[in-house]
Amino acid sequence: MKSIAIYWIAALMANPILAVGQNNPQPVKGMASTVGLYVYPKNHQSANQQLTDESQCYTDAKSQTGFDPNAAAPATATKAQSEKGGDKSMAQGAARGAVISGATGGDPAAGARRGAIIGGIKSKRKQKQETAQADKQADADKTQQQQLDNFKRSLSSCLDSRNYSVK
Repeated sequence: MKSIAIYWIAALMANPILAVGQNNPQPVKGMASTVGLYVYPKNHQSANQQLTDESQCYTDAKSQTGFDPNAAAPATATKAQSEKGGDKSMAQGAARGAVISGATGGDPAAGARRGAIIGGIKSKRKQKQETAQADKQADADKTQQQQLDNFKRSLSSCLDSRNYSVK
């Protein structure tokens, strides 16, 4: 009998998880960690209680803000400009204008000038479209970040009211 008692004492000392009075709570990875928040229990809540509270507060924050960070689409990368400046478009337009004008019996130099002008106009139009698309994407990213910040505030507030420290 004495050897069994010694075995259990040795087992308890070797394994801190089994030790009574051990105050090293294991970190809990709950719903709040998916949005970059760290949650610590203030009143020694159990890990299961913390997970339940985080899940409920996460659901409440979704309904209050109308935003679900898990459903938010990642920001799409804007495509790099394939043509820097209008020089390439102007040169292509000039070449096309010269070829067309020369093939039809006209003055190749005049055709090149007209082609260069048209190529420059196309280049500017494309540049404006790309700038507008980049501005639209930046606005969407800013709006999504604001929604995420509102969601985090709502989630933090709910968890704080349930006696958790949220960082």
